[in-house]
Amino acid sequence: MTLSDHPLARWPQDSPLYPQRILPFLADRAPAAITCKGNPSILNSPALALFCSAKCPGKLILATYELAQQWRQAGTTIISGFHSPMERECLNVLLRGSGSLILCPARSLTRLRLRAELRQPSAKGRLLFLSPFSEKVRRASVETALYRNQFVAALADAIFVAYADRGSKTEVFCRQVLAWRKPLYTLRNEANAPLLELGAKPYPPLPTP
Repeated sequence: MTLSDHPLARWPQDSPLYPQRILPFLADRAPAAITCKGNPSILNSPALALFCSAKCPGKLILATYELAQQWRQAGTTIISGFHSPMERECLNVLLRGSGSLILCPARSLTRLRLRAELRQPSAKGRLLFLSPFSEKVRRASVETALYRNQFVAALADAIFVAYADRGSKTEVFCRQVLAWRKPLYTLRNEANAPLLELGAKPYPPLPTP
């Protein structure tokens, strides 16, 4: 079954499919309904959220690329907007694996078009598109991207930020995630000193004793 075979579904907050786990984090800002297209059973798997600032230092690009290959081999479920260059590069790697992917654009799914590289993973039931926006939100903006990121983080079990510029919107977002007491990880590197100072943990996390 390809993505085009899945009808666009809408889950209001009283739907059994609505992910109630986002409510403690988004509270009264939680979307009244979520739009879905793809395989909804993917939501049953633990998911790692992926974020990276638009500009990523070269020394972190290779390390993040190598992590993406590890996630591909492990079949890790990744959720992201896959918007920044580093996020898109990770998507290219992950599409060649067998793990599930949750893609969250910063707009509605009304005019969603499936790119060629997504067709085979879609046919295998590996893709789920989610949007917290109504059909009126047809274009992404700075505001919708910020809310999308909050939605993704609320939905994920843990968050990985490859890099956040000091003083950037991504760093402000990381402060919010830490205030939620959600697991936030980043690469151990001097470029990520601001994130580590805020309280992010080095990735990969140490195994539980």
